[in-house]
Amino acid sequence: MSRVAKVQAALKEQKLDALMVSSAYNLRYISNFTGSAGLSVVTQDEAYFITDFRYTEQAGDQAGHMTIVEHKGDLYGEVEKIIKDNQLKTMGFEKNHVTYSTFETLGDKLSAELVPEEGIIEDLRLIKDEEEIQIIQKAIEITEQAYEHILGYVKEGMTEIEVANELDFFMRNKGASGVSFDTIVASGHRSAMPHGVASEKKIEKGDMITIDFGCIYNGYVSDMTRTFALGDPGEELKNIYQIVLEANLKVTKAAKAGMTGAELDKIARDHITEAGYGDQFGHSLGHGIGLEIHEGPGVSHRSETTLKENMIITNEPGIYVPGLGGVRIEDDLVIKEDGNQNLMTLSKDLVIL
Repeated sequence: MSRVAKVQAALKEQKLDALMVSSAYNLRYISNFTGSAGLSVVTQDEAYFITDFRYTEQAGDQAGHMTIVEHKGDLYGEVEKIIKDNQLKTMGFEKNHVTYSTFETLGDKLSAELVPEEGIIEDLRLIKDEEEIQIIQKAIEITEQAYEHILGYVKEGMTEIEVANELDFFMRNKGASGVSFDTIVASGHRSAMPHGVASEKKIEKGDMITIDFGCIYNGYVSDMTRTFALGDPGEELKNIYQIVLEANLKVTKAAKAGMTGAELDKIARDHITEAGYGDQFGHSLGHGIGLEIHEGPGVSHRSETTLKENMIITNEPGIYVPGLGGVRIEDDLVIKEDGNQNLMTLSKDLVIL
């Protein structure tokens, strides 16, 4: 069943005549459109893609499974024509992606009853098909190549920003269209900052260095964290590294369909707590990735979502000790019925340069 057909089945189940799709990620998911101006209306029987003259040819190539509609200024006027032509009474809209101002405009221009909606497309996106998995695998391959490159690049006296820029440029040179998020390079005492985006701090001997980064390839993201040292970081940080690695490996060993995100989070959290660092693991174990760097399912102590086959989640336990430093190790896992596939291939033994 096509993605559009799955949306149409959900509309019938929810007794909605149509869904207006404006989220860039959801729009790409159902239409394949990669441009910056477009909107889709999916009814129970039809699918329309509305854009302006700049993108009609591109839309025809990428969203040829939909009826392409060119608007000449009044985008929502075209939506109203679709409502009239199809005699639509109810129109779902993505409440998490529509501003109040746009909602007011929709109310003025559209005759159908507007129904706030969330989850129809996001729920479909939770389960990756084989093509999506292969694209994410390619993004991860580029990311791993970048990590191997950076281990031979980092030198004492370099700034974190220099290291981050080298990672970003390397991934683009290998085919990435961009980075998944602002690259994190946190060294020395700054490695105790879970989201320590690269700064002007210079890397020093004895620093533990955490890099959290990823790339976008064909629209899909990778997300990888590795921690390494420049010179001996000291016994406590080496011990912390081992604890985090053991937590990561325990999660990988246990993760499978049927578990909840909370159950998986507990495995890592209990191990780190038993080692005496529970208060220093303050974030969730992980999250879903796909078209977005943070999407469902959640993998935290609050997440009761049941993991299903071909969901892709991150496994990223960490320990952060202010004034000393920190460690995080992150892999991307494809959930399977009897286990999982770790899309990361590189060794996670502590590297001391």
